[in-house]
Amino acid sequence: MEKETAATATAAERVCRRCKTKYSPSGNTAQSCRFHPSFFVCRRHDDQKRYYELKDGDPPYAARFYDCCGAEDPDVAGCATGFHLSYDDPE
Repeated sequence: MEKETAATATAAERVCRRCKTKYSPSGNTAQSCRFHPSFFVCRRHDDQKRYYELKDGDPPYAARFYDCCGAEDPDVAGCATGFHLSYDDPE
């Protein structure tokens, strides 16, 4: 019986499309997910007015940061919180 309960709990787990962690829908709250609502972007010093989504091959002098909060570390915790969203949920 315990195996069935564990299997059911594992089967009910989903993966959040924003923070990429596993979560249980029954424990999903408005503070469960930490994410960045925008992209990690690149701004080249020769073009200060336009932003680009970060790509391989960008020059080493390009400024890189999250467009939403300005954080320069791509691995920093998200600046926004909300419910986890599954890949199965509508956008």
